[in-house]
Amino acid sequence: MEKKKNNKKNISLVFPNRMYLFAVPALLLFCVFWVFPVLQLFYYSITNFNGINYQYDFVGFKNYITLFREGTMTNSIKNTLIYAVIIVIGSNLLGLCVAMVLNIKIRGKAFFRTCAYVPALFSAIVVGFIWSYVYMPDSGLIASFLTLIGLDGSKFNLLGNYKTALYGIAAVEIWKSFGTTMIIYLAGLQTVDESLLEAGRIDGCNEWQLIKKVKLPLISSTITINVILNVIAGLKAFDYSFIMTNGGPGKSTNTLMFTIYKIAFTDQMMGKASAFSVVSFIVIILITIFMLIFMNKREVEL
Repeated sequence: MEKKKNNKKNISLVFPNRMYLFAVPALLLFCVFWVFPVLQLFYYSITNFNGINYQYDFVGFKNYITLFREGTMTNSIKNTLIYAVIIVIGSNLLGLCVAMVLNIKIRGKAFFRTCAYVPALFSAIVVGFIWSYVYMPDSGLIASFLTLIGLDGSKFNLLGNYKTALYGIAAVEIWKSFGTTMIIYLAGLQTVDESLLEAGRIDGCNEWQLIKKVKLPLISSTITINVILNVIAGLKAFDYSFIMTNGGPGKSTNTLMFTIYKIAFTDQMMGKASAFSVVSFIVIILITIFMLIFMNKREVEL
């Protein structure tokens, strides 16, 4: 009997150690496809590597200095931050409002929820091409509607205007992503105890006061999740700049990711693109950390 107990103890002590072996394949894949490329990125950022010829020279911090002197980095960071702010505010406000409406008892609630989520199911390429036709001057959907109501639709050219192109593609991103934001808000709203809302109504709270004083504080963690997800999506913006405007007109829709792609694969300057990627990596990490700290503090305050 004692021998069996000792064997069981030995098995229980040895087996957890063996379990770590199952993590080895995942760790290897992570190191090969993430850690090693990131280290290579830092390495290539101080060279003049063009992506083809491996006979390159070390140039130190010349790539970084050139990026800031040209103004490419500053312009891309500015566009990306504006884009991210629009996405965060627009997607969260729209998603929260729709979630609030679809959380009440109305006929066909499931159908309307499905309709609101449908845009999130399409790929960015499909959405980009659809909205390119919507925004098309003269014969596009919006231009045709303006002509129909007696306005001059031929003057409508949202994506061709330097001042409005960035806002145009940001609106497309909001249209596509608000469904996902709405679903997360719906999940949060359904955890709110109905008895708390009833108690608030008995105390004389109107609907706006219930939202402000009861619902929003109780879904503060949900708000944090949605804000962080939208911040990350905004900072990684690439799809619609590439599909709808190709970074134009001028450099008005050049985001960080699009500029990296353009420098690396159009200009064949992989070293410079690597330097741009390193700076972008640091900027995104710092902004994400700041937002996490800020939103966690807001959660506590609420």
